[in-house]
This record gives sequence, C-alpha cells and structure tokens, in this order.
Amino acid sequence: MSDAYWDAFFTLHRDLPREGPGEPADIIWAAGVAGTPSSARICDAACGPGADIAALRTVALDGQVTALDKYPDFTEQARALHGDDPAVTIITGDMGQMTGPFDLIWCAGALYFLGITAGLKTWRAALAPGGVVAFSEPCWFTDARPRKAVDLWADEYPAMTDVAGIDAQVQAAGYTTLGTRKLSAAAWENYYGSMDKRIAALSPGDTPEMQQVLAEARREADVWRAYPESFGYLLSVVRPNGV
Repeated sequence: MSDAYWDAFFTLHRDLPREGPGEPADIIWAAGVAGTPSSARICDAACGPGADIAALRTVALDGQVTALDKYPDFTEQARALHGDDPAVTIITGDMGQMTGPFDLIWCAGALYFLGITAGLKTWRAALAPGGVVAFSEPCWFTDARPRKAVDLWADEYPAMTDVAGIDAQVQAAGYTTLGTRKLSAAAWENYYGSMDKRIAALSPGDTPEMQQVLAEARREADVWRAYPESFGYLLSVVRPNGV
C-alpha cells in the first residue's frame, strides 16, 4: 500500500477507542480460564490505542502490564490514557520480538499477522513457567458461508478457518487449548459504533485513498452486521505443552 493509503488509514483510525472488537468481559473470562494470579506479568501484544489495558490491570491488580504496538500513533494514544500508571509500561515495538517472562500474553485480533502456529512458537520463549496465551482470531462458525462474507475474508485474510482449524494450528505449535469463547455482538459494536461516527465525519473522502479506506471500513462493518452468525472472532486460551 502507498504512503497516501496509510495516511488515510490512520486518519480514519486515529483516536478511536479501540482497533478491533472486544469487551472487558473477554479479559476477565480468559484470566479465569488461565488461572491468572493478581501478581501476573501481562503482555498486551499489539495493544493498539490501549483499549484493553484497564481491564488487564483489574486482572493484575498487584502485577504489571506491558503493552506494545509497532505503530507510534497507537502507543502515544495508549500513553496518554495510561502513562501515569506505574504498573503499566507502554512500548513501541514488534510483537514478534518481545521478551518476557510473562504469565499471560493477551493478543486481541492480531496474532494472525504472525500466523497462529508461528506466533505461538515464537512467544513460547517469552512465557514464564505455567504461562498462557489468550488470543482472538477471525473464525468461521458455520459451514454455510454467505458469498459476501467469503469475498470479504478472501481479500482480508485468505487463511481464515473454523474452530477446528484454529485448534489444529494451536496443537501444531505445541500448545493445548484450555477454553474458547465467541466474541459477543456487544464486543463488535464497541468497535464498529465508534467507527461509524468517524466514517460519517470523514465522508465522502477528500482523496481517492480516503475514499478507498472508508469504503473498506463500511464494507467490513456491513458484512459482519448482515451475517454475525456465520463468522466472528474466536477467543482461545492456550498453554504450551509440558509446563
């Protein structure tokens, strides 16, 4: 993509409260499945603007949250919200090169950039003994897949699979799935509700690149709202074997 496209992308996404679907209940559930202690060292991998940091802190009341993202625009926004908390460290960096040790690595909707199997293998060295990874991943929930949804994900994530396919990739990395949870409609609207307002404010777009970015964002939201039973995000809590 051109620099002009990415400028338009960040104009659309700048100062949004979150960069993907989610809600605090997802984090509370994942920590419960993992048995995460209040003293946990947690990594928020690809933290975006820091939407999940507050909920992660409620899990690690006596611990430490390290949030990282490779985009400075997002880490600056996260610092503005959480930079005064001594238990939160925010880093601009590559989630594929992080070091630990962490008791929990939380990754909301971004592990697919590394690949599930490759990413989990990479992160194993960053986990403390007994540590777990919780990640959400685009997922097909039905065998009957509407054409508009198939076309959308063929463009955005051709490797998208179903629940069994995600678990197979987890196993291939040498991990065991402890539990899974489908992200709720509320989690999606937490993302799309703010996005709708930003799209309306920027429409119709003052450059071809902005028009493209707005069209892509509208398409994604429209398709999910039309077919929420067919696809969504699956939250998985996984642990390396042999620990």
